[in-house]
Amino acid sequence: MSSSINLAIVILNFNGCHLIKEYFPDLISNSFEAKIYLIDNGSSDDSIKWVEKHYGSVKIIPLNHNMGYAGGYNQGLREVREPLLCLLNNDVKVPKNWLVPILKAFETDPKLTAAQPLILDLKKPNYFEYAGAAGGFLDFFGVPYCKGRILNYVEENFNQYNVTKSNFWASGACFFIQKKYFFELGGFDEDFFSYQEEIDLCWRLNRAGHQIKTIGSTHVYHLGGGSSSKSSNKVFYDHRNSLMMLFKNLSLKNLVVVLPVRLFMDFFFGLAYLFQMKFSLFGAIVMSHYEFYRNINTLYKKRRGLKKFPYFKHYKAFSVILLYLKISNSKT
Repeated sequence: MSSSINLAIVILNFNGCHLIKEYFPDLISNSFEAKIYLIDNGSSDDSIKWVEKHYGSVKIIPLNHNMGYAGGYNQGLREVREPLLCLLNNDVKVPKNWLVPILKAFETDPKLTAAQPLILDLKKPNYFEYAGAAGGFLDFFGVPYCKGRILNYVEENFNQYNVTKSNFWASGACFFIQKKYFFELGGFDEDFFSYQEEIDLCWRLNRAGHQIKTIGSTHVYHLGGGSSSKSSNKVFYDHRNSLMMLFKNLSLKNLVVVLPVRLFMDFFFGLAYLFQMKFSLFGAIVMSHYEFYRNINTLYKKRRGLKKFPYFKHYKAFSVILLYLKISNSKT
């Protein structure tokens, strides 16, 4: 299918040569509608050499050092010319014709600014994958969840979400966005470095009146790490960035309610890690709070220009309650 929209698929890579070797063949053969770019975040492996040798049509954008997900994309995307971008993780497998429904959606809906396909688990293809599933939302206390995934509970795919629907955020694992609005709203917040920066950007898109959707008639398979990847590094960024995002984007009225509750929640998460003798994870939460408080003045400046905006779509319940209801009502 030919398309009137010029699309760039942009993969951010850091020492992921083994992943490139695994997933590039399908990406190249199944994505003829797009120009493919590789932003290399200062890798020390053979990523660049391997791509140059095997896929000369791929445009390589080398960066001098690892700038993280946010900084790497902000810097590299300046060299991409196409008006529609697909930011794709290097551990994503794409099937044939996966781009057709997405390009059609952007062609027929001028208000569509950002989107994602269904994201399924490469290891368990009949299930949704943790990082995005069928489209993201935030609960009342700013805890991210998705259609198809609440906390650590992931649904089996019975085609229950094979429709195009609006959602609050689209997953950074496979994130489509119009380049114009990406830069107009400042791109990713580089203070996040990694994790939840796409949610923060989508929050700004929502405030500006843009539309974000999941295109349920197409899908990709994500290797990912999901909730099992409990490194101290991930725990640090998850907790710190969540607090930063709430402080940046919530109205004052909601912030004075939500932030104390989230701080209280983190206190119990820390205690749980401590009782489990997971001292590195406990330390990661302590450091996440230290970094949050240390940067409070910078975050306050980012609140400037924050207009009144209806609080994000949410269920008026805490995520643990949602998880209980989901498990109780499941067939398994």
